Amino acid sequence: MITIDIETKSDKDITKCGVYAYADSFYFDILLFAYSVDGQPVQVIDTAKGEKIPEKILSALADEKIVKRAFNVNFERVCLSRYLSKNYPQYFQSYSINEDTVGDYLNPEGWQCTMIHSRYLGLPSSLAEVGSVLGIEQQKMAEGKALIKFFCVPFDVIGGIPQFHNPSDYPDKWEIFKAYNKRDVEAEMEIDRKLSRFPVPDFLWREFYLDQEINDRGILVDMELADAAITLDEQSKAKLTSDMQKLTGVENPNSVYQLLDWLEKQGYKSDSLGKAQVKELIKTAKEPVSSVLEMRLQLSKSSVKKYTAMKTAVCSDIRVRGMFQFYGASRTGRYCSKIVQLQNLPQNHIPDLTEAREIVKYGYHDEIEMLYDDVPDTLSQLIRTAFIPRPGMKFIVADFSAIEARVIAWLAGETWRMEAFAKGEDIYCASASKMFGVPVVKHGENGHLRQKGKVAELACGYGGSVGAMKAMGADSLGLSDIELKQIVTDWREASPHITDLWWSVDRAAKKAIKEKTNTDTHGLTFSYEAGFLFIELPSGRRLAYAKPRISENQFGGESVTYMGINAQKKWDRLESYGPKFVENVVQAIARDLLMYSMQTLSHCSIVAHVHDEIIIEADKRMSVEAVCQQMSRTPEWAEGLILRADGYECEYYKKD
Repeated sequence: MITIDIETKSDKDITKCGVYAYADSFYFDILLFAYSVDGQPVQVIDTAKGEKIPEKILSALADEKIVKRAFNVNFERVCLSRYLSKNYPQYFQSYSINEDTVGDYLNPEGWQCTMIHSRYLGLPSSLAEVGSVLGIEQQKMAEGKALIKFFCVPFDVIGGIPQFHNPSDYPDKWEIFKAYNKRDVEAEMEIDRKLSRFPVPDFLWREFYLDQEINDRGILVDMELADAAITLDEQSKAKLTSDMQKLTGVENPNSVYQLLDWLEKQGYKSDSLGKAQVKELIKTAKEPVSSVLEMRLQLSKSSVKKYTAMKTAVCSDIRVRGMFQFYGASRTGRYCSKIVQLQNLPQNHIPDLTEAREIVKYGYHDEIEMLYDDVPDTLSQLIRTAFIPRPGMKFIVADFSAIEARVIAWLAGETWRMEAFAKGEDIYCASASKMFGVPVVKHGENGHLRQKGKVAELACGYGGSVGAMKAMGADSLGLSDIELKQIVTDWREASPHITDLWWSVDRAAKKAIKEKTNTDTHGLTFSYEAGFLFIELPSGRRLAYAKPRISENQFGGESVTYMGINAQKKWDRLESYGPKFVENVVQAIARDLLMYSMQTLSHCSIVAHVHDEIIIEADKRMSVEAVCQQMSRTPEWAEGLILRADGYECEYYKKD
């Protein structure tokens, strides 16, 4: 096994463009290469000063049978792919085959990630934080951040050429930087040693290799559309700002403080100009305040920045790569999205998307404003459509139907729900019918009750009550808190096996922690091992909760607490209980089902996935129905679970 850490330079900002575009730059290079073979003392190769990486190491980098480990190994693998292909082509072998677009990268098989190992155990995702939590002796050197900025980032651009500090001109700083490079490998090795008691299962590494292939492949961007959208957005913002200045007399209407002061003078006092607050003010505002507030909403439309993110991140072949973070959510193992953030794209409701795309491409600001009224909103709705298949191909988009509702019904053994899914019934109608004891048909008999069923379904599955109902849109029902509470009660009485699941899980988790033992319920195994609470899922994957203990909750009862990353991204003690554990488990199982489907479809060119949706860059002959049938298959460990996938094909990405 080889443990690796590299220091690199590029004129690209990796925090904005990601590692693929960063390494794709003409000015990219590797400065230092630190490594250890099988735990031996760390060696540092000063490539910036002409030292050569040993041939046996170069050969090992492309050998799938030799394990290479690093913290955030995607960075090392992508950077070394570029470095080897340029400097040592005899040792470089891309795994791209046929006409696929995975690019020229080293095969991910054989590369393992210490960061993913940490996240698999519910630990932080930065080397320094993991080292601190584990109390390792070889801590990451604090000087590193400043040295990276000094040697790896251009200090100036002259004649279009980025200027970097020469290591030979700063020998003292450079020696410290080499020590920093060495220390990182030592820290990674110590972390690996401490985590070795709980190794990542082989099947999870196979999932990781598929993830890396999807990231390597990337997705094509319609840069004509993206460039036009960026220009139109600038024009729109300039016009809106000018119009607001004329209406308000405020020097800078984009200033929250100046606009709040103007609103107060108009008789509309507010503490914030957040989206929700502005929408509330508009309800009672008169002119010119209502127009100003509408413009404020348009100006605050941040989603159009995704076009800029695309432009920043595209590689030389106009594909954006590296948008998916494997094991992004440490409590469930679900994916996170980065760079362009596909998981929070605005939906599209424009009926004539193709026409709207063409008008934007031609840059007709006035025509867009005339046809669609709100230019930023139109650009926002078109963001999805900037992702396109390569010429001669199409997109097939398929996603699971009501996946979490299906999983929790299967896990709890809520028979009537499973029967409803088997019959292809609308779960919101079925739930309302069960709750209120009458037939409920969408757009038909007692159809008005479906919305109550929908809100209850979305809010109540993980123990939610009135507050959760309101968060899911219950205010639109026009019901009092007492009436909402009754709907919660009706839902729970209609789903007794799900409520039993909550508290069975709660008891099992507490027993495992209190007695430091193993216990089972509903196909889940709870165990306490060496300071971790583990929940083994039907798939064989385990969820980990570090340093669990039984504490007193705000109501004077017992609750489970554990160490994890809080909402402020800090390592902190968190609280959980039965319904919350069930939420983690259900979402984790949904993630495992998505991975199973992605593996069964791995022979297809998967270019992206968003929540429970898979996007395939497909041959024109490929069938949507065949993809949906594959996704509807259940793995052996989920016997009895009824899955359904719906899909469509398109010439650009969109929501059907």
